Amino acid sequence: MNSDALKILIKPFQSAMMDVEETATRKAMHDLFAPDAELHMCHPFGDLMGPDALWSTCIEPLHAAMPDLERRDMIVLAGTTPEGRDWIGCMGNYMGTFIAPFMDIPPTGHLAHMRYHEFYQLKDGKITSMQAIWDMPELMMQTGAWPMAPQLGKFLCTPAPMSGDGLNVSGDGQATMDHVMGMLTALCKYPSDPDPAVMELDEFWHPRFNWYGPAGIGTMRGISGFRNWHQIPFLRGMPDRKLDAMGDLMSEWFGQGEYVCETGWPNMRLTLSDDGWMGIAPAGKEVLLRSLDFWRMENGLIRENWVLVDLLDLYAQVGVDVFARLREFNKARNLGPITVPSGMSQL
Repeated sequence: MNSDALKILIKPFQSAMMDVEETATRKAMHDLFAPDAELHMCHPFGDLMGPDALWSTCIEPLHAAMPDLERRDMIVLAGTTPEGRDWIGCMGNYMGTFIAPFMDIPPTGHLAHMRYHEFYQLKDGKITSMQAIWDMPELMMQTGAWPMAPQLGKFLCTPAPMSGDGLNVSGDGQATMDHVMGMLTALCKYPSDPDPAVMELDEFWHPRFNWYGPAGIGTMRGISGFRNWHQIPFLRGMPDRKLDAMGDLMSEWFGQGEYVCETGWPNMRLTLSDDGWMGIAPAGKEVLLRSLDFWRMENGLIRENWVLVDLLDLYAQVGVDVFARLREFNKARNLGPITVPSGMSQL
């Protein structure tokens, strides 16, 4: 199925999720998702089956916490992988007034945002598989409730592509995919070759590129920002990273025009062998990372890269329950719902 036809299929679901209301949203989900769709959600939701489970486990609790919930797509890509599978990838923010707890995250009474990367595999006009990461640490940080180490990168509400075309991408993406895969190949030459120059960052990245990482890592700009706030602590803590095609690792790639995206569930194998990354102790334990990524090129170089990693799952693999720490961290806070007055009596 061509990319335009794929995007048309999810339009009713997108429209329903722009102003979440239970009846309309659940109908759109039932129309689009196969009843036995395999849904791979980020930690702690885990693997689910079918649209009813997605609603009751994930969307309904978020809607209860943010009754005016809206889903705001900023990038929508569609395409067929080299293996012949049809996928759609979406990046955006869930937003709403945060007035009741969500996953024990205390509410603020203010507008809140939580980035999502959601990928859907389609067959015969239905979603048969989904991989999704919701950046719940981003929500924790807005409430002052993040119980782990401070991030090195900048915290911000992740923006849409600077080019303004994230919802209208078209064209063949093979050249973009080749460029990004070449970049990843160069990255993996280090540290087996101990010269950092072997990664050739200048050959692949725009000098003013933005790297939008997950909350817990943060956002950074340019090659020096990327090196200092992410790459150095990441490689120091886990120098033996391995990508793709390694036993139980898997990725799906597709692109359009100047954009390319990857689903990885998981797509990286590493050993926490040294200190320095997100305050995680060098446990000597091998871990698997789930990462869902989007890249945008400009004038032959990568200008923007949106990255979400299932960090809560990573912590769980090394025996750290972030939500248990969250509850301990917030014992003295009022976790009940917040009523925001209309303000009419004060006018």
